[in-house]
Amino acid sequence: MSGDASEPVSVLPAQRFKLAIAYDGTDFAGWAKQPGLRTVEGVLEEALYRVLGKTVPPVPRFVVAGRTDAGVHASGQVAHLDLTEPQLAKITRLQGRHAEFPDGSPRFESASTLLARRLNGVLGMDRDVVIHAAEPAPEGFDARFSAVWRHYRYRLADAGVRKDPIVRRTTSWTTSSLDLELLQQAAASLVGLHDFQAYCKPRPRATTIRTLQAFSWERDDAGVLVARLTADAFCHSMVRSLVGACVAVGEGRLSLEEVVRLRDGGHREIDFRVMPARGLTLVEVGYPEPGLLQSRAATTRQRRSHEHVAAGAD
Repeated sequence: MSGDASEPVSVLPAQRFKLAIAYDGTDFAGWAKQPGLRTVEGVLEEALYRVLGKTVPPVPRFVVAGRTDAGVHASGQVAHLDLTEPQLAKITRLQGRHAEFPDGSPRFESASTLLARRLNGVLGMDRDVVIHAAEPAPEGFDARFSAVWRHYRYRLADAGVRKDPIVRRTTSWTTSSLDLELLQQAAASLVGLHDFQAYCKPRPRATTIRTLQAFSWERDDAGVLVARLTADAFCHSMVRSLVGACVAVGEGRLSLEEVVRLRDGGHREIDFRVMPARGLTLVEVGYPEPGLLQSRAATTRQRRSHEHVAAGAD
C-alpha cells in the first residue's frame, strides 16, 4: 500500500559541490536560517529554489564551514551543496542557447560554473552575498567537518587613528588608546588547546574545547589595529570575546594573569566587553589533502573532553 510507514524512502544519488562565498554581514542576522529574519543561508536557499524551480526532491541545503553570527562578514566562507541529477539537469538545460563564442558557436560551461553564475544572477548585481566559485567537491569532503582551521580577522580603530567612513562597516571603533605590546602578550597567553568556556556563549550539547592555533595583533598602514586568529573551530562569540579580553588588557583594565585565570577557570568571573560584530571577518578555511578529508571529518565529529585538554591532545 502506498505511503506505508515501513516502505523504504527512495533517495536519489547526488553530486556534491564546494562553494566559495563572500558576504557583507551588516544586514544579515547571521548565517543560519531563522524565521522572520534575513540570513545568508535564507537568501542563498531562496536563490537556489528560484534556479531549480520544480525539481525532484530531496530539497538541497547548504552546509557551511562557519556559522557566522549577526553582523559578521566573510570573504572566504566555504559551503557544500548536494544536487541530484534532475536538479543538475535543470541548471544545465539552457546551456548553449544564449552564451556564444565570438564565432557564433555555443559556449558550454561546466555544471559548477553554471551553478555559481545562475545563483549570482538571481542574487542580482548589487548584492551583499556573492558566490565566488563552485566546483565538484573531492570525495569525502564536508565543508564543516573536514575543515582543519578557520582564520578570522578583526579590525579595530583606537584613539588617534583617523576614522575612515569607507571602512565603517568592517571596522570597530574605540576612544581608548591601546598598547600594542600588551595586546600581543594577551593574545599569546591564549594560544593552545583549552576549554574556552569563559570566552564563549555555551550552546546545549556543544563543546567549548578548542585549539587556538594562532593569535596576533598588528597595526596596518592606516594605524588600524588588526587581530588575526586561527583555530580548528570557534564556539559562539569566541573570537569577539578573545578580542575583547585583549582590548581590556590593552586599556589596563584587565591583567595578563586574569586573562590566563579566565582561560583555565572554565567560566566568566571577570566582566569585559564582547566586541561588536562589524569588525570581524571570516577570511579563510583550511582543509587537508583530498585523501584525508573523510578521516578528518570523522575525527571532528568526536566530541572532545577535558581529558584531551589535560593530555594536550589536538
